[in-house]
Amino acid sequence: MPDTEGRTVVPESSHLERHGYLFGHPIAHSMSPLLHQTVYDGLGLNWAQIPLDSLDMTLFLRLIQDPKFYGASVTMPHKVAILQHLDGLTPEGQTVGAVNTLFVRHDPETGKRLYMGTNTDVIGVRDAFYFNVKDPDSCVHRRPALIVGGGGAARSAVYALSKWMKATKIYLVNRDRKEVQAIIDECTSKGYGDGLIDVSTVEQAELLEGAGAIVACVPNVPVRTSEEAEARRVLECFLNKPHKGALLEMCYHPSPWTEITALGEKAGWQIILGTEAMIYQGLEQDRYWTGRGVEQLPVQKVHEAIAAEMRESRLCDVVM
Repeated sequence: MPDTEGRTVVPESSHLERHGYLFGHPIAHSMSPLLHQTVYDGLGLNWAQIPLDSLDMTLFLRLIQDPKFYGASVTMPHKVAILQHLDGLTPEGQTVGAVNTLFVRHDPETGKRLYMGTNTDVIGVRDAFYFNVKDPDSCVHRRPALIVGGGGAARSAVYALSKWMKATKIYLVNRDRKEVQAIIDECTSKGYGDGLIDVSTVEQAELLEGAGAIVACVPNVPVRTSEEAEARRVLECFLNKPHKGALLEMCYHPSPWTEITALGEKAGWQIILGTEAMIYQGLEQDRYWTGRGVEQLPVQKVHEAIAAEMRESRLCDVVM
C-alpha cells in the first residue's frame, strides 16, 4: 500500500521460504492472497502471496529478482504492460495478448532465470464450466455460445469458448458497437476470431439459434441508457429460447448474485458463479508455481475459504 507520501510500502517477507506478489492497482478487494494462502497452508508450504498495490513497474521488476520469488498474479493495469519485460509466453499468453500470471523457469543450458508469462483467466472460464456442468455434450458443446460485454474478460471468454468448448459460433452482446468490433478485429488477427457475430437487436436475436454457454462479463449496475436496455433485451431473448444451458457470471464483487444471474435462474438456466472462474484460474496459477497438478491441490479447502470470505463480505456490507 502507498504511504502518506505516495510511496509503495513493500511488506516484509524474510520469514517466508518463498514468496510471490499480487501486483496491480487497486487490489484491496482481491481474494487472490487468501486463495493462494489456503493452497500453501494445505500443502504445508511456508509461502505467501504478498499484495503489492502499486503502479510502479520499476519497483516490481526489482523485487522479482529476489531468489525466493516464485511468481506473481498480475492484474490491471499491468496485464499488457508486463509483456515487454518477460523472457517468454505460453501459447495462451501469446494468443490472448495479456498476462495475468508470471512464473519462473531456468534455461537448461545456462541456468539463467527466465521470467515467463501466461494467461490463466482463459482456464478459469473453461474449468468453471467443466467442473460444474455434468453433461457438457448435451448442455454446451456443438452449440452457439454468447458473451455479454466488451472488455478483457470477454476476450478471455472468446478464447476459452472457441478453443476448448466446441462453440459453433459466438454471439457478442454489448451496448457499444465499437467495442464489439474491436473484439472481432483483435481476436481474428490473433487466430481465434472465426464465427464471432455482433448481435445488436432483439429482431436479429430472434432469428438465431439458441446458445448453450453464456458468459456475462459486465459490472452489476442498473441499466440506464437505451443501448444498455437493448443489450439486456437481446440477452433475455436468448435466455428465453427453448434450450437451457449454463450461464457463467464473471462478476462476483460485491456479490456473485447479480441482475443477470436472477434473469438466468428465472429462465431455467444453470447458474455458475464468478467465484468459480476466479478459483480455477488461481489453481492453474498454483500449478505453475508449485509444480503440482490441480488434482494434488486442496481444491475443496479453497472453495470453503472463498465461500466463507464471501459470506463475511456480505455481512460487513449489511452492517455498514
